[in-house]
Amino acid sequence: MVEHSPMSPSQRGRFITFEGGEGAGKSTQIKLLADRLQKAGLQTVVTREPGGSPGAEVIRHLLLSGIGGLIGGPEAEALLFAAARDDHVRTLIAPALDRGTWVLCDRFYDSSRVYQGSLGAVSPALLGALQDVTIGAMKPDLTVILDVPVEVGLKRAALRRGSAAPDRFEGETTDFHRKLREAYRQIAVAEPERCVLIDANADQKVVGDRIWLAVQDRLLGWPQAKPEPAATPTDKAAAKPKPKPKAKVRSR
Repeated sequence: MVEHSPMSPSQRGRFITFEGGEGAGKSTQIKLLADRLQKAGLQTVVTREPGGSPGAEVIRHLLLSGIGGLIGGPEAEALLFAAARDDHVRTLIAPALDRGTWVLCDRFYDSSRVYQGSLGAVSPALLGALQDVTIGAMKPDLTVILDVPVEVGLKRAALRRGSAAPDRFEGETTDFHRKLREAYRQIAVAEPERCVLIDANADQKVVGDRIWLAVQDRLLGWPQAKPEPAATPTDKAAAKPKPKPKAKVRSR
């Protein structure tokens, strides 16, 4: 089990994970948020799963090639993901957080809960045991779930990869991706204190602004600018300038 040295909240970095279906825009939004955090004077590191560390990157290649399905199905994939996550947490995530660095990760254990759990039917008991071994009590301070219609996400993913063949997960059926989207939405509803569901079917800057507001509110504690209240008819009447009295003309 992973152990961490005790640190005060002001010393420890913050851990933000990004989740969502294929083509949701996770890598783009992570970069935008990293730039904003760095401009605010916060050290950040951007990483991903599967991968993020030398050992985990080797396992990433195996997973995306589809070898997990060949050697044992979803259970084998869950074990490979757990092995990659263990290396990733021990060698990159935990040390960075202990240094006070903010870690932004493209996917984390919610992906295992959705891909291997909800869709692969791996038992919650097995996934829970693997989570205990790999990350212990550590969990993200904030999970951003980017929600986009399946057809939009798959079109984005196809444009992104160009002439390359789809990987193990991109190549799944449309029905698979619809169930994937619904599973993520259920996580957002079940854990609102950790998760924020962001409508990602919008301009990149608009999506980035929504994420930035959530980070400011939940992790930075910065006050948000409140819109001015709508004026009532009484207010409008009071604000309307009164006409000046006409000057009296004296007759001689």
